[in-house]
Amino acid sequence: MAYITGRTRAGKEWTPQFVRSVDEERCIGCGRCMKICAHNVLAPKEVDEEESAKMYCAVTNADGCGACGRTCNKKAFSFEPLHAP
Repeated sequence: MAYITGRTRAGKEWTPQFVRSVDEERCIGCGRCMKICAHNVLAPKEVDEEESAKMYCAVTNADGCGACGRTCNKKAFSFEPLHAP
């Protein structure tokens, strides 16, 4: 199956990776990912805990830049390429 690809400035083929899911076991609810997300990929996730300062998230839109994964210290995000239409 083919994936969406592009080319770097140097002319090499590049396959971008897009966020697919958040590992709830690794996520500590720090909220850095939602603060940095500029593409509306993540949305706050409601949790039934008393710790209201925690900011857990859910993936609502798979398109984006991957900044959330680069800011996550716990590596809670999983990424994969998008299939070409």
